[in-house]
Amino acid sequence: MSDSDRRSLRAALSADYEGLARRLTRCLGSSDLAREALHETFLRVDRVTGATPVHSPIDYLFRAAINVAKDRRRSDSLRDRLSAGEIAAICDIPDDRPDPSAALEARLEIEELDKALRELPKRRRAVFLAANIEQMPHSEIAKRFGVNVRTIEFDLRHAMEHLSRRLGRKPNRRYGPRPKDPGT
Repeated sequence: MSDSDRRSLRAALSADYEGLARRLTRCLGSSDLAREALHETFLRVDRVTGATPVHSPIDYLFRAAINVAKDRRRSDSLRDRLSAGEIAAICDIPDDRPDPSAALEARLEIEELDKALRELPKRRRAVFLAANIEQMPHSEIAKRFGVNVRTIEFDLRHAMEHLSRRLGRKPNRRYGPRPKDPGT
């Protein structure tokens, strides 16, 4: 390409930059990509070699910018793809979430437990929640309700038996939190 062709391309680009940018935007669907392609085309004009004369500088620039944009999209697409090793690594990550059927089953079981808890007398329900949810020692629960520890153990045993029957399970023989280890 001759120096006069390079000068005519730079002059055409400078004179009709906005018109070319609008045309490219319509064609490419992105004004950012259109302007980046035009900028890259301007930089490439000086590096163009070839003996073919340029008859229509605007059309030549437009076609060159389209090619630059296609190259950019292609390279971005290749860069964004994951390698086979990366895909394998992602597939090897275990999914710890329960499957939908297990989640539904757990929700239904919680609803059943809630219904069974509401069937308990008020104090027995409060004792059960204090021992199992709040993890309070039996002596503290007894102080809270103004009764002795034996009464708390009685309430817990009857609450567990009721809940076990309602949920169709074997009763748990441990009521409330485990005793604290004296060594800790």
